[in-house]
Amino acid sequence: MNKVAVSRIERTHRAIVTAAADLFLRQGFLGTSMDEIAAAADVSKQTVYAHFQSKEALFLDVIRGMSGGASAELQEQVADPGDDVPVERFLLDFANQQLAIVLTPRLLQLRRLVIAETVRFPELGRELRERGPMRSITRLAQAFARYQARGHLDMADPMAAASFFNWLLMGAMTNDAMLLGDTVIPPADKMQAHAKEAVRIFLSAYAIKAA
Repeated sequence: MNKVAVSRIERTHRAIVTAAADLFLRQGFLGTSMDEIAAAADVSKQTVYAHFQSKEALFLDVIRGMSGGASAELQEQVADPGDDVPVERFLLDFANQQLAIVLTPRLLQLRRLVIAETVRFPELGRELRERGPMRSITRLAQAFARYQARGHLDMADPMAAASFFNWLLMGAMTNDAMLLGDTVIPPADKMQAHAKEAVRIFLSAYAIKAA
């Protein structure tokens, strides 16, 4: 198969996934048909089935892609903070970026959709947990272990400390937005103030005070 044909197939695949994501997020799994997805992607239904053997397979691909890609770049940066980055600066940068990534209408819609479909697709809840909060917590724990080795943090269990910081940061704001809707997503200045306070509380418990 030549490069032009491969490129065309890839473009068609992306068009199907993009159309399906928009429809699933707006209408749910049961409320979306393969005919609607084909029409939105401007392809035939046969073409959709050539790429995905069922609506279930397409749904799983969409959800996995969205949950895996949301914060991949941030997570790669988290585990290995540079030697010259103070722990407070690292935490503030992480907190501000994490809030900005998670508290967006599209990602909140994804979370609501996964929760709604957990009985039908139990693996999705597990995967969203692993690719979302647990990936952040695991990466944070690795970073905390590095800061502890450098003499900046003191903690018995970096994983437990990372979980504490993650939910201190994300818990209330995410819960409110999930339950009350996108209109309660805080503006950037309130997110930044919340991030700063979460970092202050965390460091008051775990930072090694300078002599």
